[in-house]
Amino acid sequence: MDLSLSELERYKTQMLISGWNVEGQKKLKAASVAVAGVGGLGCPASIYLTTVGVGRVLLIDNEKFELNNLNRQILGWQEDVGKFKVEVAREKLKALNPEIRVEAIVAEITRDNVHDVIGDVDVVVDGQDNWRTRFIVNEYCVTSNIPFIHAGVSSLHGQMTTIVPGEGPCLRCVFPKDPPEHREIPVLGATPALFASLQVMETVKLVTGIGRLLVGRMLFVNGEEMVFETVEVKRNTKCPVCSSPQINANTSN
Repeated sequence: MDLSLSELERYKTQMLISGWNVEGQKKLKAASVAVAGVGGLGCPASIYLTTVGVGRVLLIDNEKFELNNLNRQILGWQEDVGKFKVEVAREKLKALNPEIRVEAIVAEITRDNVHDVIGDVDVVVDGQDNWRTRFIVNEYCVTSNIPFIHAGVSSLHGQMTTIVPGEGPCLRCVFPKDPPEHREIPVLGATPALFASLQVMETVKLVTGIGRLLVGRMLFVNGEEMVFETVEVKRNTKCPVCSSPQINANTSN
């Protein structure tokens, strides 16, 4: 998959990164990344996936922009209130980088439709605001051998990890019991923006093969104290999602 002259110019500074070069950029152009949720995490993540040159960005969300979204969901502007998030985001991202393909799916991810909605992609970026859907996506990614980059935020705090099936723990290993759900989550817009940027870094590393991934590690950020901490997380040999012989066989290929 060759790069056009305009792509060579657009991406030239990032191609200077050690280990990236033209071949890494070609890998990004050939890649397909799903953003599962176009909110505080998904909006900035999709912007940076677009500007970095991921060839296909798939946006999945079933909600419309509300006024109280606009402090953090930066693809939604005043005139977009009442419009579907994915449709607004698709048009703005296409204008930002016409070299890539942006697709929008208006849907809530469920156990019944997750296979059809996400489909065959190279990476899934977690943009969800609830654990129920996160665990559905986690299970789909594990069984389909798709890397899943989790992040969750609240207030000035957050955590993230990269799940590569067969190489480290899945989300259910880390959270064997469902964390409590909250109807309204307090959040400063800069918090999901920070984690979305880190999610895109992990996506780029996965696709290009550079750097060390956050596999088997959980990054915690306390923005109030400005403390960044990484802790080791281990695979649960009895995990109901990733420990079955069939899953292990599928991910060892």
